[in-house]
Amino acid sequence: MNSQPWILLSEGDNVAVATAAIAAGATVANGVVTRDKIDPGHKFAIQDIAIGMPVVKYGQAIGRTTAEVKAGDHVHSHNLHFENDRLAATANAAPEAATEADKARTFMGFRRADGRAATRNYIGIIASVNCSTTVCRAIAEEANRTLLPHYDGIDGFVPIVHDQGCGMSSTGDGMQTLHRTLAGYTRHVNFGGVLMIGLGCEVNQLTLYGQSGAGASKRHFNIQDAGGSRRAVALAMGVLKEIAEEVGQARREPISISEIIVGLQCGGSDGFSGITANPALGAAADLLAAAGGTAILSETSEIYGAEHLLRSRAVSDSVAAKLDAKIDWWEKYVAMHGASLDNNPSPGNKRGGLTTILEKSLGAVAKGGRSQLTAVYSYAERVTDHGLVFMDTPGYDPVSATGQVAGGANMIAFTTGRGSCFGSRPAPSFKLSSNSALYHSMEEDMDIDCGTIATGEATISGKGREIFELIIEIASGKKTKSEAFGYGDNEFVPWHLGATL
Repeated sequence: MNSQPWILLSEGDNVAVATAAIAAGATVANGVVTRDKIDPGHKFAIQDIAIGMPVVKYGQAIGRTTAEVKAGDHVHSHNLHFENDRLAATANAAPEAATEADKARTFMGFRRADGRAATRNYIGIIASVNCSTTVCRAIAEEANRTLLPHYDGIDGFVPIVHDQGCGMSSTGDGMQTLHRTLAGYTRHVNFGGVLMIGLGCEVNQLTLYGQSGAGASKRHFNIQDAGGSRRAVALAMGVLKEIAEEVGQARREPISISEIIVGLQCGGSDGFSGITANPALGAAADLLAAAGGTAILSETSEIYGAEHLLRSRAVSDSVAAKLDAKIDWWEKYVAMHGASLDNNPSPGNKRGGLTTILEKSLGAVAKGGRSQLTAVYSYAERVTDHGLVFMDTPGYDPVSATGQVAGGANMIAFTTGRGSCFGSRPAPSFKLSSNSALYHSMEEDMDIDCGTIATGEATISGKGREIFELIIEIASGKKTKSEAFGYGDNEFVPWHLGATL
């Protein structure tokens, strides 16, 4: 157990972080006496910092002071602001070491006919357009009620619905992104079968998707061709029964963990996220990458300010250049809309102790561990490389995770400090709390408590090993807290780009 209610994250830091509430007048780091009350997750100065000077946390600048800061002062939005500083990246530490036994591990998964490995065996009912969402939901509800009880090998019928598909240009970024996302879901390995439903007159025509891989398990039709909504539901029951006969025969078998693809997410972050849950997940990602698996780091707007640390770990100049191009695009994108990337820390983030995007990003990048960056992908692009990869997505969790799943993630790991609730069917999602108070208050939603790192009861390495083991268990069929509650039908949110016409 830590005897001190604070932690210094790097020798070069000029602020420390409270791990528990600290009263004004308490003696803390370096013999400093606090001049203010410091809430858990918040920062206090451990030396005087002149106005306009960098505030350093994690060994990196997170902004500059807007007022004179004395040792012991609370450092937050009232005296710290965003400044586009970057300190030089230090030598990269070695990633978490995996043993030969780790590399030989297997999970119990489903082997598809095309050779890919699934962690779940769902059937998807996918809407091509907003106009078919109600029918898709009705089809899924009826199928889960009347068909599912007859097929023990099927995990469920999942409606994938959204608010796009018409009222938009048939060309350009918007349609390309939507099509790439939906195509990714139609071929997702955790869907043993898919029924895609259109209205009939929309811009996003079913013909754009072919037969999604043709065969008994991949089908589609339009509501207008079926003769209306109720007839469409009735027609779907017959089609889904045929699909279920094939999909229901799948059985789990041992598969190398090199075929696990985990999407890394964080939401509702707090001052502990970058200290506990994120680096612990990073340690697990290192183990998975070393075993040949894949971890997808995303949320470009939330790695802004720390992208140089990722860049320094790129396996080639071309991979580094791709990352630079994504950052350049985001700077132009937010400027075009009169916004700033520093708008990203939410009110909840700030109540939890995070002040600037630089501070949030340094903690967010920790989810990727310390492995080399092997590839950079566009939103919803199919991921084929192994190891740590990066996918360009917004920071908004449902949109980001949707892109990762479309790219092939067959699992989502989600850290939170404030208590985000989330699921992303067909990929099982598990939650990591950054502090123990959150874990105990929302235990029905949290799968692992990483707050024990801050109290000294656990180490980052040890907790990373625990997460690694959980990844294998979930891949083998263990239900997550999100799955048990039923999350995942409403979190499909494709990135909306382009004009609404």
